[in-house]
Amino acid sequence: MPITVAVVGTGPVGLMLAGELRLAGVESVVLDRLEEPSGQSRALGFNARTAELLHQRGLLERFLEEGRPVPVSHFAGLPMDLTKLDSRHKYTLSIPQFKVERLLEEHAVESGIEIRRGHEVVGLRQDDEGVVVSVVAGGESYELQCAYLVGCDGGGSTVRGLAGIGFPGTGPRVHGILGDVESIETTVEYRTPLSYPGGIFGVAPIEPSGFRVTTVEYDVQPPDRDTPTLDELRESIRRVTGEEVELGQARWLSRFSDSARLAERYRAGRVLLAGDAAHIHYPQSGQGMSLGIADAANLGWKLAAVVNGRAPDSLLDTYHTERHPAGRSVLTNTEAQKAMTFPAEWVRDLRSLFQELMAYDDVHRHIMEEVTGVGVRYAMPGGELAGTGARTSLPGRRMPDLDLVTVDGEPVTVAELLRGGRGLLLTLSDGVMLPAAAQGWADRVDLVTAKPVEPAPAAAVLIRPDGHVAWAGDGADAERLLESLATWFGAARA
Repeated sequence: MPITVAVVGTGPVGLMLAGELRLAGVESVVLDRLEEPSGQSRALGFNARTAELLHQRGLLERFLEEGRPVPVSHFAGLPMDLTKLDSRHKYTLSIPQFKVERLLEEHAVESGIEIRRGHEVVGLRQDDEGVVVSVVAGGESYELQCAYLVGCDGGGSTVRGLAGIGFPGTGPRVHGILGDVESIETTVEYRTPLSYPGGIFGVAPIEPSGFRVTTVEYDVQPPDRDTPTLDELRESIRRVTGEEVELGQARWLSRFSDSARLAERYRAGRVLLAGDAAHIHYPQSGQGMSLGIADAANLGWKLAAVVNGRAPDSLLDTYHTERHPAGRSVLTNTEAQKAMTFPAEWVRDLRSLFQELMAYDDVHRHIMEEVTGVGVRYAMPGGELAGTGARTSLPGRRMPDLDLVTVDGEPVTVAELLRGGRGLLLTLSDGVMLPAAAQGWADRVDLVTAKPVEPAPAAAVLIRPDGHVAWAGDGADAERLLESLATWFGAARA
């Protein structure tokens, strides 16, 4: 029997996407070439925007139980105070990637999603009707038919290569080693990743015990072998800091580089890319996993709407037009951070000037919103106030998680109203008369009236399932509202 959507990769992005599809009533199967989870954790946490997205789906509590909220972050080692963030979630959640994957997989299994481990994609062909995927499992080959295929299979994505999607960018110019060790003994300062004459050295505690050790060197040719050794990590620390360290047993070790690449397109017909399959970058400020999860949140509801016949295929093109710039933005800020941490005298004045600039609230907020993902704004049709030509502050941005009171007197938040993964047309002010024609979308958009506890940024808003505002107004611009409903949710029902 043909599968509706095949997702390749059981990392956080693939599992998040499968969950979004299932919430919208679309069946998917998740394939992964590995027989078991790797247990490795390149990422050690996620940002405030990811916390918002998980909260919107009612999943955040299980992550908070196993993670640790940290109210600070950094930009090239310069601290940022996340308590100033305009979000309900003013923190980075410190939680290793393997736990994120486990919790998302538990949710996927609870939702009835099929996960096939040890199934490697080796080929694909597509036409206007669907995609045929060639898979090898247990030494046997089979073909899987699906309507759409999404590659969430990492920086070396097989799906991206088979789809013929280019991956331009820059290759490695620095060599990094990271690993989790049981103990470390050193007199070297390591509480924050710091620059030394030989590169960068940092150590971070990981839950429930142990340490994440990271080194970066700028003029070292890495050995041919893929996996570094513990002795190699010790030697790298010595070259960077000039000091000897004692390291306990390594749980795992890996290399990384500063390669920065962005897929030419996130869609090729019925094949799409998300996560590291679409973008890789220098791992500064811990943005990679969150960037990919935001990809999944953007793509999931759109793909489901097309599959369910509620929206035209062209809706999928907005996935590229919205998320490609978001990927580019992260590549840009991580490249800037790399330049600012370069171990050279001429960088000191740059860091000093940037540190002075970050003392200004507006600059600090801009950088903080960039790194935490809450500042992402998409271009929205009809984002102007009727009759004024002025652009509102809301369309394209994520909707603030307001505290509300329903007409029945029940307390509720915006995030809770988005739990079902549907659109939301929310009236927040007395006297607003929305057009009766909006009822034509009631089968896929919830129409809710509620009073905000604090002043609201608009009288009424149309919110997409990913939490971004599609329209904001007072009901007088009914034509714009109906256009926005049609753009994001398809034609009204007859």
